[in-house]
Parts: sequence; C-alpha cells; structure tokens
Amino acid sequence: MDDSLRDILRFAELGKGETFCHIGCGTGGSLVIAEREFGANAVGIDNDPQKILQAKNTISKEGLKNSRAVCEDALKADISDADVILFWFSDAEIVGPMLEKFSKLNDGARIVTIFDPLPGVHPDMVRFPYILHRTPFKTAKSLREQLIAIFDTECMDFTTAWEHAEMYTKAIGSPDAGNDRFLTILQTVTIWINAKKLGLSCTDEMPAPIKTYVDILHNFFGIEVKHLLE
Repeated sequence: MDDSLRDILRFAELGKGETFCHIGCGTGGSLVIAEREFGANAVGIDNDPQKILQAKNTISKEGLKNSRAVCEDALKADISDADVILFWFSDAEIVGPMLEKFSKLNDGARIVTIFDPLPGVHPDMVRFPYILHRTPFKTAKSLREQLIAIFDTECMDFTTAWEHAEMYTKAIGSPDAGNDRFLTILQTVTIWINAKKLGLSCTDEMPAPIKTYVDILHNFFGIEVKHLLE
C-alpha cells in the first residue's frame, strides 16, 4: 500500500511545507511518507482509538517532527488548513457532510478520492482509480458527465471495464491473489452496470463475460447484482 500512497501524493502534487490530511489514516503509514518524502506537514484523523495509538507510536518511532495523529470524528475535525486530503469513503452519511466541509476549504485545496468521485463534483484530474477534486469545485451536470470524465469514454465495453477494475485492484493492493481476482470481477461488473444505466455501454445486451461474472457472483458468492440494472 505504501507505493499506492506515494502515487496518490505525487498525483495530488503535494509540495514541501503543505499540509496533508488523511481522513481514516489507520496506523499512520501515509504520514511517514508525506513528511519524509514530500516534506509536508501531516495530519492523520481516525475515530478508532487503537489505530490512532498505533499511528502515534509510528510517529514517535520514525522521529517525525511535523506529523500528528488525532482520534476524532471526521465530521467534527478541523481540516481548514489542509492543502491535500485523502478521503476514501462511500457512506452517504459521511460523504454528504464532508463535501460541505471540503467546499469551504481555501481555493486550490485538493481532495483525492479512490474509485468514486465526490457527489455532484466534476473531477479536475483522473488517474484511475485516483480522482482529484480542486476547490472551488466544478459542478457536474449529471452522473453521466462524471462517468465520462472518470473513464474517458462514452462506450464502455467489457475490456474497458476490466482494465479499469484491474487498475483499482492493483492500486489498493492485497497479498491474497485470489481475493484480488474476485475484487476485479466484482468491480468489472459494477463499472459496466453503472455505464449501462447511464447509457454509456457499447451495446444494449450484456456482454457474455459480464453475464458469466454476474452468474458467478450469484451462484458462488450469493451476491445479486442483476437488480442494479432495473
């Protein structure tokens, strides 16, 4: 995951002396990279006391001078001085209120999400699965417009869906190759179905590989996705 964190910070063009904020920082690995390799001030926020304890231990062990870890609900945290924020959440109860907080940040602040864009916001830059939104936000006219901006196509076929799903799987990393394969299949189906619903699939009929994956998800994992097409 460290390589992915480096890619994210390069993508966001985190600069020396800027403030990096990782919401949901876990054990604090991103803070080490942000301070040591990018010369940034780093703030980790997480509501899990055990993870924050580990993050603080990491900061101490690594001798970081410009990093701190805070055990706090992200909705209540002060992020007003952030230049770059890593935000990987999909729960609407968190994303909605956080979007309002993000919109009040100083002009030029960059919020990086993974796979999903911020609701109603047109991405400023995409290196899938990383999506960058810069304040002040540009409004997306529709979900369709967002999808075109993210995948850079108006014709989503099986191959394009698979390639992007694979990018996502490689980015988030996993030592379990079997799990990676399952995740790639699940994301391929999700990407294609979303494109289909927004009129961005190349054909009206479900491609044979997608149909096969839908059946595998249902028969072997008990995951039903056909209803998403309704």
